Amino acid sequence: MNPGELYAAGDYPTSSEAGAGLPAWTKSNRSVVDTDIVLWYTIGFHHVARQEDWPILPLELHGFNLKPAGFFERNQSIDLPR
Repeated sequence: MNPGELYAAGDYPTSSEAGAGLPAWTKSNRSVVDTDIVLWYTIGFHHVARQEDWPILPLELHGFNLKPAGFFERNQSIDLPR
């Protein structure tokens, strides 16, 4: 872990210069062989309160899924015995 690479948008996500963070770090084109890959998951949710929400606020559900694309070269079940 590089302490200078903690935030995907740079040290100050809401006021960093354009191109700070991930774009700047990937320019060095470092090898990923035998390296742990780190995924930044940054998201914010905001609920705008309405008059009808008082006194019991509604439940807000949010989720996140990682779905690989192109993980296998072909469908692994194609040559299975019947």
